[in-house]
This record gives sequence, structure tokens and C-alpha cells, in this order.
Amino acid sequence: MIRSWLCAALPFILLVPGATACAEQVAPEPPKVTDALPPITFPTSAAHDAPSALGRRYQVWVDLPPSYARSKKSLPVVFVLDPHWALPVTRSVRSLVGQRGRNIEDFILVGLSHDQDRGLEGQRRDYTPTDPRRDPAHSPGSYSAPSYGEAEAYRQYIETVVFPLVARNYRVDMNRKILVGHSYGTLFGFHVLFTRPEMFNGYVFGSPSLWFDLGVMFRTEEAWARSGRKLSARIHMVTGSFEAIAPGARYNTTNDLVADMERTRRTLASRGHPGLLITSEIAQGEDHLTVFPDVVTRGLLAVLPGHGPYTGRVVSVNVV
Repeated sequence: MIRSWLCAALPFILLVPGATACAEQVAPEPPKVTDALPPITFPTSAAHDAPSALGRRYQVWVDLPPSYARSKKSLPVVFVLDPHWALPVTRSVRSLVGQRGRNIEDFILVGLSHDQDRGLEGQRRDYTPTDPRRDPAHSPGSYSAPSYGEAEAYRQYIETVVFPLVARNYRVDMNRKILVGHSYGTLFGFHVLFTRPEMFNGYVFGSPSLWFDLGVMFRTEEAWARSGRKLSARIHMVTGSFEAIAPGARYNTTNDLVADMERTRRTLASRGHPGLLITSEIAQGEDHLTVFPDVVTRGLLAVLPGHGPYTGRVVSVNVV
């Protein structure tokens, strides 16, 4: 006890001439680094190779909630674009915010991967409805990806390959499908809405890149309205407050996504679609890179509410 006290007081004792250190006190050795362990995996997750008819190497990533194993109930399906980052965020929101169906209804999570051979280049190709480089009004350097404008091919791939794969392998309610997209993913989502609106029942959209190709999606919506066809879906949109144009490092310098989101909401709400409910929110203090957790949280609370009553306390958390 005395020695421990003296060693603890060592910095002060050393100020006294002739004092010596506690030589017997040796720092513990750092823990030894073990060999690399296997990658971390979740027992509720699986990946399926699902190439397209065009030979593109896509995968379908599926994650099941714990309730899937405890019941025979068919669950709604949430499909997320850009799943390399969107799937883990959405999975975490289901676990923590969802509170096992109380705040957000439990769902099967499906990630729609990029082309394994193209990565983000494939995103530019698959999520965009047109190739803007065909228009001489665009400067040559405005769009630098190798290809654009194949959203319809990707939509058909989801409908003809992904949907049957998911329905065949999992206990899903294919009458309750929700699409989650951000940025170009939202652009793709609106392409789906105005091409085959019955593909999904709900849409969660963030930071809509509706500026693409001089606002081609606004022109698409106008053509849809002139056709007299009606929409039936639940749509919730979220954009960060910094995604407007204003001075400051976090604000956009071009493309006011806040204004585009509000324009879209007002326009669609004014069309008189009897089965359409569209709402929007501005997430204060968020920009294009930080807003996605808000997009998923607020969007799923709106589009896929749980059985309630809502709680802001941690009642249950899925640990796998």
C-alpha cells in the first residue's frame, strides 16, 4: 500500500534532490495482435448473384429482421439503391428507431447493388433516364461518366429479375414494396414512378437530383399530367437545409435541391391524383453528404409506420 502510494506520487517526489524512481514498476506489455479473423458477417444477411440479361454483374443483398424467424407473417420489402452505404444505415434505423415494429413496421431489407464491373460508373448509367450529352446545350465537361441514360433497362431488370428472386426465396408481401433513393437514386425513383407507378407502393426520396439534364424529370411529369393518368403511392422526401444555394462552405453553389423538392411536392399535390400522398421535410443542419440518416429515419416513419404507440425510449434493440 505504501509503495503504491509512493509510486503514484512519483512526479512530485522527483522534485526532491536525491529521490529515486520505483524501478520495480514496469509498464505492462501491449496485447499481442492475433492473426486476422474471418470477416464480420450478420447471420440474418445473404447475397445473391443476379446478373442481368445484358450480362451486367449485379448482386441482391438481403437482410432479415429477427421477427422473420419467429413468425409466419409475410413482411413488406424495402429496396435500397446505393446499398454499399445505404443498406447498413437503413438496417440500423430498422433496429434502433423501429423498435421491433413499434415505431417502424418490421420489413425485409433488399439492397440493389451496382454493377460489380463498373461501380459508381454503373450508378451514373443505371440511375439516369437520359444521356444529356446528346444535347448540344450541355458543355462537353458537364457529364464525365462513360455512359448515361439506361434507367429504363435497370428498372426492367429490377422488375423481371430482382422481384422474382426475392419473392421466390423469402416470405415477403410483394404488394407492399418501398423504394429508398438518394440523389441520383431519387432521380431513378421518379423515373420508375412515371414509367411503371405500380412497381412500388411507397417511396422514400432524399436530396433529389432533379436538375439532371436541364430538369428532364419536370418535363416528364408534365407529359404524365397531360396524359390524364393518375398516380397512387405514398411519397416522403427529405432534403438537407444546406442543399440550397447560399453563401457558406456547406451550401450548394449550383442546383437548389430544396427548391426542386418543394416544387415537386407542390406540383404533384396540385394534380389531383386521388391515391397519391406526398410530403416533404427539410432536415436542418444537414448537407448532401450528412442527410441520408434523416432521409431513412423520417421517410420510413412516414411511409411504413409501426403498430405504435410511438416511443422515443429504447425498449428493444436487435443486436445482430
